[in-house]
Amino acid sequence: MSGIKAEHFSTLQSIADGIAALFFPSVEVAIHDVRDGKIAYLANNLSKRSIGDDAGLEELSLHDLERLTGPYEKLNWDGKTMRSVSIRANIADDPGYIFCINFSTSLLDDAKNALELFLSVNRLQPQPAQLFKHDWQEKINTFLHQWLAEHRTSLSTLTRVEKKVLVTELYHQGAFNVRNSADYIANVLSMGRATVYKHLKEIKE
Repeated sequence: MSGIKAEHFSTLQSIADGIAALFFPSVEVAIHDVRDGKIAYLANNLSKRSIGDDAGLEELSLHDLERLTGPYEKLNWDGKTMRSVSIRANIADDPGYIFCINFSTSLLDDAKNALELFLSVNRLQPQPAQLFKHDWQEKINTFLHQWLAEHRTSLSTLTRVEKKVLVTELYHQGAFNVRNSADYIANVLSMGRATVYKHLKEIKE
């Protein structure tokens, strides 16, 4: 990393930390490295992702995104809605970073009537197609919570048998074809990695 890029990244980290601290505990800030296609930094991690995870930016060029994209809605691992904006933070011809601010509305749900104007969906844009084209976490979250709704259960009440069934269903959906997805699923389902890999081995046999 060049000196200029390192200084730029350090500044973005400080901004991320400041935003996350000011709006704690409701805001997560993620910095995606466009060149590497990885998550480079997370402040106030609400999404159970990890630094170094694939950011789903394959085939994304510098010009695919506006300087500011959003706000748009996305579904978090716990089934709660997050409102997000994505900011392109490049340096000259270097693709640089995508700076994402993710706001969890869960603490405001009880006050929704009083905050109707603030929470109005009229300003929301559709999810940006290029940004979400390879967002495997979003696809896993969507499938997971559709399954929970169909079976009238929740993450906190899942039995060991139900978790095993979910791992099997996710396997047949191709969820484990992406690197690091097993770790993500284990984290979301509150399972040990060894248990997930044991189930996968049994499925493949």
